[in-house]
Amino acid sequence: MKIIVENREARYEYFVEDDFEAGISLDGGEVKSIRAGNVSLKDAYCSIYNGELYIKGMHVAVYNKIGGYNVKDSRRDRKLLMHKSEINRLIGKVNEKGYTIVPLKLYFKQSLIKVGIGLCKGKHTYDKKQTIKERDLSREAERYVKGGSI
Repeated sequence: MKIIVENREARYEYFVEDDFEAGISLDGGEVKSIRAGNVSLKDAYCSIYNGELYIKGMHVAVYNKIGGYNVKDSRRDRKLLMHKSEINRLIGKVNEKGYTIVPLKLYFKQSLIKVGIGLCKGKHTYDKKQTIKERDLSREAERYVKGGSI
């Protein structure tokens, strides 16, 4: 599994309750652009419409060698491919208060492009501060173990 891009901001902003794997419906030029690494999950989120799961706000740069034939919006909605039972489970959880679906990473599984999505609950500001504090403490501990001084 080779990770193409990871949404690190999502782990800072949300508590990830559950992880899922989904396929994604792409065009040929988009696949080539993703293979080149021209993709961003920064402002992306997932929504459910008519029993189908879509990823919105994911930026895939237009492939520069395709010419004028494939002129599509770089932030268009793309359909995610999951089993109906998994989507129904997500619908039940999202209807609860505070849950949302966020894309966590984009990666290759064999020759296919997959999206790792997470069922997430939002963090408060004090939770975010605690996360920063724990990260700083772990960095200091690693420096001390390596032989550096605090």
